Amino acid sequence: MRRILALTALLALAAACTTKHTTFTGALKLGKTPEEDYQAGVDELKAKNYAEAAKFFEYVKSKFPFTRFAALSDLRLADAKFDQGRFAEAAEAYKQFATLHPTSDELDYAQYRIGLSYYKDAPGDFALFPPAYEKDQRQTEKAVQALQEFLRSREGKDSEWIAEARKVLDEAKGRLAAREWYVGEYYFSREKWAGAAGRYEALVSRYPGSRHEADALWKMAQAYRELKENFRARTALQQLIAKHPQDPRRADAEKLLAALR
Repeated sequence: MRRILALTALLALAAACTTKHTTFTGALKLGKTPEEDYQAGVDELKAKNYAEAAKFFEYVKSKFPFTRFAALSDLRLADAKFDQGRFAEAAEAYKQFATLHPTSDELDYAQYRIGLSYYKDAPGDFALFPPAYEKDQRQTEKAVQALQEFLRSREGKDSEWIAEARKVLDEAKGRLAAREWYVGEYYFSREKWAGAAGRYEALVSRYPGSRHEADALWKMAQAYRELKENFRARTALQQLIAKHPQDPRRADAEKLLAALR
């Protein structure tokens, strides 16, 4: 009975170690062409067998370095890092692919994924943790820069990733706008008018159309008024009225604007 149980356990372990394209010892079931081996890696990647997928991609790169499948293997290795949540590593891998393969049909995908990887690597909002705007957002800033560069590079060109890139870019900008608002409010509540005004102005100029824009313009006007900088206060009020004509503070903004003449 012990032998039967031991054999059963061994067979179960062997089955667990076996994938579609590998043996129970972990050896690769190699194909006849680089395309077949590359596709085997893709199959393993889709099955989340990351170690096995990496073996196939590395094999293709070493044995068939001058084929398009070697380049594609570089890209799929970056995908494997991304899928495993290793976003900083993925961003660097996508950047390397874009540098080494500037004429690839997959270049736009790699460029988009650089920005997405940075965004995923940035701290977000999680229950029981401080909100994102209280955390270091340098990776979000890198995401914004990378996504903007991607969109500029695709001006006048087609890419299936443009819509997604714009969506992620808007989310990243919203997160950075929230950080500026948070810091501006910190200064405003402590009557640090110059610091508050600077943050509100940065929010409005860098992230136009954000959900904090109207509030920032109103608070900016208050801060500049406290600093006796009436021209800047008037400018903020004029922007508030022009950009947000339905804002409930419009009447107050118009009265203050008249008073600052």
